[in-house]
Amino acid sequence: MDFTLSDEQQMIVDTVRSFTERELFPHEALVDKLGKVPPEIAEQIKKRSIDAGLYAANMPAELGGGGLDTFDVTLVDREFGAASYALHYIVARPSNILRACTGDQIDEYLVPTITGARVDCLAMSEPDAGSDVRGMKCSAVRDGDDYVINGTKHFISHADIADYVILFAASGEEQTSRGPKKLITGFLVDFDTAGCDVIDGYNCVSNRGYHNMIINFDDCRVPASKILGEEHHGFDAANEWLGSTRLQVAAVCVGRARRALGIATEWAATRVQFGQQIGKFQGVSFKLADMQARLDAAELLTLRAAWNDTQGIATDSDMAIAKVFSSEMCQFVTDEAIQILGGMGLMDELPLERLWRDTRVDRIWDGTSEIQRHIISRAMLRPFGG
Repeated sequence: MDFTLSDEQQMIVDTVRSFTERELFPHEALVDKLGKVPPEIAEQIKKRSIDAGLYAANMPAELGGGGLDTFDVTLVDREFGAASYALHYIVARPSNILRACTGDQIDEYLVPTITGARVDCLAMSEPDAGSDVRGMKCSAVRDGDDYVINGTKHFISHADIADYVILFAASGEEQTSRGPKKLITGFLVDFDTAGCDVIDGYNCVSNRGYHNMIINFDDCRVPASKILGEEHHGFDAANEWLGSTRLQVAAVCVGRARRALGIATEWAATRVQFGQQIGKFQGVSFKLADMQARLDAAELLTLRAAWNDTQGIATDSDMAIAKVFSSEMCQFVTDEAIQILGGMGLMDELPLERLWRDTRVDRIWDGTSEIQRHIISRAMLRPFGG
């Protein structure tokens, strides 16, 4: 397992890093203040990212995407991770689930999303079903050639700027040795469909400007041709999507922690107290060493999971380990960085307090830290019949 970057990979890293610093960093303070990305800035970033060939980097090149494999996409996510999520998400990474599109769905949804003509979002979480995905109450009942959908989804990221939703709903039930189990089906639902209503969600302390929304379905009629993947097998597609998003969270945390550590290191090297640089005091120097060690470990775990995926040998545990360790590492690093800067670390003249706020959600979304530990321990115990 060799993580030495090729010339092409290093060029990708340099390009994304330069784009992030030039096109995203300058807008962070305004977005955080306004709680939204001004439309003109969003359009500018989107156009320039398309021109730079960075848009939809995870999608097939033959369909207009970047054609990067999982390892290269992880490098991209790491570099974008240093910036405000509300800004770097504009350089879209369409959901990998869309690769399940078939027939007319390819031209209606997949290709336009890759080119930037359309924007997707994904709806799984519900007010009474977060980590317990099979506990979802949103239902899709077959009625002739259609499905009638009823229920509510919440915490639906960027649904306010999306054109359609990749919806997961309970479409049936099967009996198992442990009792009845809901069957889940994925659907492609346009937001102009009657009975589909998007409303404002909650104000979140993390990722200001990147909004979560609530979607209500009231006898929303969707043709069977809008099923994504196979009927009753949406959970399989969801699991595949969760693996890639957990890896993305890990990579973003590595990029964010790098930026925080860079700020703290520069401060420790230039701030003078009691006649010397504060970085020479053991109380600060040991913090820096611990921050660097955890950051390096998180990066290696993240790159290992990405490399395993490109080899076709990645497991759920690989993704879970990368996510849980990286997200907790980033919380540690951003918190210690603020401690090193003291009072200035909490002031909005610097990005540290935002980095600290933003990373709090990473231990919750796309599977909480507790869920990740469950996945890891379950895999460890399985060979022994556990």
